[in-house]
Amino acid sequence: MHDSSYWNNRYLDQKTGWDIGHPSPAIIEFFIDKNNLSSILIPGCGNAYEGEFLFNQGFANLTLADFAAETKKNFLRRCGNFDPEKFVVGDFFELKGQFDYIIEQTFFCALTPNLREDYVIKMKELLHPDGKLVGLMFNADLNTEYPPYGGCQEEYLDLFSKHFSVVNLSNCDNSIVPRAGRELWIEIGH
Repeated sequence: MHDSSYWNNRYLDQKTGWDIGHPSPAIIEFFIDKNNLSSILIPGCGNAYEGEFLFNQGFANLTLADFAAETKKNFLRRCGNFDPEKFVVGDFFELKGQFDYIIEQTFFCALTPNLREDYVIKMKELLHPDGKLVGLMFNADLNTEYPPYGGCQEEYLDLFSKHFSVVNLSNCDNSIVPRAGRELWIEIGH
């Protein structure tokens, strides 16, 4: 796994090809009618455009987390009223708590493939018993030596089904144009 300085330098050098500059339409659509009292975690949130959208929609029980300190600075410049204590700079695998929703958006693909099982186990720990892991995952062969690491629906089904009883993966019908046909919408729960 790359360390925090690697990711921080990517943001400082503006080498963030995964950053679409706005919240993903699929995530907006999912949360538009959800209870804004829900507890939500966005791990590996990057510049946290989804977090900004949710915060502006009144979701107050929102926790953001990223390895790169620069992402927190970027987010707080845009959302100055957000509680800085709720943006955790650190290792995802050290996070504590339980959440109603955890949003996946280009975090899984940033982790080296040898950490995928650990990711699933940690997600199970972080989700409330009735909670859901929701978001987007690439359904494409990408890179094997550096992020983003690709994957496929069958691989994800096998991986998540070992630990979760509800694993719904479907082709995303409202991806951004550069990712159209290469993303899966996920809804995973206990």
